[in-house]
Amino acid sequence: MEKDSPALCGEDNRQKRSSNFELLRILTMLCIIAHHYVVNSGITEKITQSNVLQWNSVFALIFGWGGKTGINVFVLITGYFMCKSKISLKKFLGIFFEIEFYEIVFYVFFISVGYESFSLKVFIRTICFPIYDIGYGFCGSYLVFFLFIPYINLLIKNMDEKQHLSLVGLCLLVGMIFQTFLKAPSAFTYVGWFIVLYFISSYFRLHLDGEYDNKWLRDIFSHKKVWRYAVIFSLMLSWVSVVAGAAVYHLLGENLIYYFVADSNKFLAVITAICLFQFFRNIEMGCNKVINMIARSTFGVLLLHANSEMMMRWLWQDLFNNVKAYQTGTENMGYFMFHAFGTVIIIYCICTIIDMIRIKFIEYLFSRKIVLKWRGNL
Repeated sequence: MEKDSPALCGEDNRQKRSSNFELLRILTMLCIIAHHYVVNSGITEKITQSNVLQWNSVFALIFGWGGKTGINVFVLITGYFMCKSKISLKKFLGIFFEIEFYEIVFYVFFISVGYESFSLKVFIRTICFPIYDIGYGFCGSYLVFFLFIPYINLLIKNMDEKQHLSLVGLCLLVGMIFQTFLKAPSAFTYVGWFIVLYFISSYFRLHLDGEYDNKWLRDIFSHKKVWRYAVIFSLMLSWVSVVAGAAVYHLLGENLIYYFVADSNKFLAVITAICLFQFFRNIEMGCNKVINMIARSTFGVLLLHANSEMMMRWLWQDLFNNVKAYQTGTENMGYFMFHAFGTVIIIYCICTIIDMIRIKFIEYLFSRKIVLKWRGNL
């Protein structure tokens, strides 16, 4: 079994963990980068201004489908491990200072090279980024959600299995079904939705991993073949929903392109994330130190490539010029596809290397020198 540990914090015992979830995190981070390749570069705007059913448009839309599904996967993994673990000052501060480090360093970098003019308002928002991000962005919401974990654990450990399952069902009804199929106003901000995902994955861990006797559910949720087909079906359904949404937009002008896969609480974003989570949960692949080492930087990859509006503008518009590659795809689809896959892989590799350097020097100093000193004074 994997060590009890959170999914995003870069904990020291990651090298000893089974690599099934670590591989999943790498794959889903690639999906998140691909999502940003499309939605943060101006490609989606160009698609809606042209023929959404031409080949380069269809490829781009499917290529960028998985951002919110990936976020759901990350939080499910967090819940799976943290429902049997405890948060600590070191873990929380590790996440907080990693976010602040990348925000401040790259703001100073873009100002110093003249890419952006200094603004006191932007500077203050950069320093206080996690606060302004609460409820609407991933980083700030994840930090607040992380603080709720001890209290969530108290709740789930004092519920029996039926109560836990009923709570999951109620949350999905209110937070997913109503929003997806009835277009009801959102019941949760990201903080609340992350708590819902925590309820789901903690149910898997506490009640389907051998400690409780629900044989029928345990048999289903541990059946590898079931989840292999479930992953294939949910992925195909997600991609079909994107193309169908494009067709509706083309015929009726109503933009439903990513309706079922974005935001995070939409039906297919949730179902596909759960299927992926369950499939990899049942894979037995042992400990692969290379996979674990690379996966340790997935949160850093997210913080780096989606750092700010300045970063996204520089990365997607100025450096890689995604829109031009998309427009070239009308005549040369091979080049566009090569550009899309190549850009995502390059960004992932470079961001991973940068974060490994940060872990080697900055995080080591923080965790071994500063935090231990603070804890000794508490």
